[in-house]
Formats: sequence, C-alpha cells, structure tokens
Amino acid sequence: MIKILFFGDIVGRPGRSAVKRFLEEQRDAIRPDLVIANADNLSSGRGPTILKCEEMLNLGVNVLTCGDHIWDQKEIIEYISEGSSQLIRPANYPEGVPGRGSIEVEVKDKKVVICNLLGRIWTTEGLDSPFVKADEWAKEYEGKVTIVDLHAEASSEKLAFGRNFTGKFSAIVGTHTHVQTADEEIFENHTAFISDVGFCGPHDSVIGLDPKCSIKRFKTGLPLEFELAAGATQVNAVVIEIDEKTSAAKKIERIQHIYD
Repeated sequence: MIKILFFGDIVGRPGRSAVKRFLEEQRDAIRPDLVIANADNLSSGRGPTILKCEEMLNLGVNVLTCGDHIWDQKEIIEYISEGSSQLIRPANYPEGVPGRGSIEVEVKDKKVVICNLLGRIWTTEGLDSPFVKADEWAKEYEGKVTIVDLHAEASSEKLAFGRNFTGKFSAIVGTHTHVQTADEEIFENHTAFISDVGFCGPHDSVIGLDPKCSIKRFKTGLPLEFELAAGATQVNAVVIEIDEKTSAAKKIERIQHIYD
C-alpha cells in the first residue's frame, strides 16, 4: 500500500510554519510514502518563490503543485523551467508556457504520477479544457498510480471532473477554495475524491486573510487590502492509501489540525 499525504493550499509564513510543525509532530505517526502540497499561496499568499519552494522541499515535501497564482512571482519562471524542479503548474495553460503539468516519481519501486490542472469557471481566461488534458493522461498513464490536483473554484466543476474520470485516476483532489469539504469518498472502489482539501495557514481568518480586510471589501467594494491574519494556525490535508498493484485507492481521510 502506498500512503500519500496531501496538504491543501499553504498560505504564507503561517501556513509554512504550521506544515513544518505538523510534519515534525505527525510524520512518524502517519508514515507517508509521498508528501504533496499545493504551493499557490506559498509566499505571503501570492504565489510561490524559489526560496519558499526550497523551504518546503527541505521539510520533506516531495512534490509541489500550484494554480492560478503560479506566475505572481516572476523569478519562478526560470525555476519551473528547470527539468529537475519538483514544482509543477497547471497543465492546461497554452502550449509553450514554461514548466510541466505532471511529474513522475518513484515510490516503493513503483512509478507514481502527480498531475496539476486549473479549472475554467471563475479563474483564469484562455485555458485549455482540463477535461481534454485529463483524457490524454487517462490513456498515457493507464494502470499507473496517478494523483490529480484540480485547482478550481466551482465544486460543480470538480465533481463533474471526478465523476467523469472515476476509475481512470487513483485520486482526484480539489484545491483553491481554502475551505475543506466533507465529501471525501472512494468512487466505484477505485478513485479517491474530495472537492477541496482546504488550506494551511491562519485559522481565525477569511481564507487566510485578516477578516477586517475581507469584510471591508464586501461592505464597500473597495480594492482588497491584502494582509494575512495573525494568531492560531491550521493544517488541512488528506491521507490517501492506494494499492500499488491495482492503482486503486482504498482509503481517504481528512485532517484538520489547529495550533493555538
């Protein structure tokens, strides 16, 4: 059995600190074979930087996925272009965009594929369909342990994607909304699914931001003042167990841990 620990969107320093503490305290108990984390808000909530990516990798995260904030920090373009980079970006950006949308790693002498896609509802314009790209993967990676991070806003899009690719991938996990959903399930005894893993970062917040900033935005319509919240932190993640012989998921379990 291959055990995968997947962290939801890591938001700024509070999120990085919470993940660090969680791994220090819980890694021996969970004993994951592979650790994946979404890095879309890794640096102050505004995309990943090289330094912050390396920080997470040095903690024991094996692969970093991303989303609509992938290009917020210009330095990441060169970093993600390197063939050895463990950071992947959504694969449905147009052809010729730097980086790669999937990565293959070896776990327990088994090839495991991690894929990244971006939804098209209320996100980035000009993207190719995530369904079309995933159709290609379903053929290319048939029979392999394959985990897809669908970074998307609409739960309907993520559920439709999950139902469409049931039996084609080992796990489909949603990210982006920063709110953990309670719909984890194994579809048709094969594909682990959750609409959104949630996020790692400030707990007493509005999806990571100081509530005063978000409330002001909703009450006045003025531009958002981007300020991360202080205080307690949280870790949202899932643990997925996959049969390496059949590539079928056998268990998915949500994690929500709050640090005062």
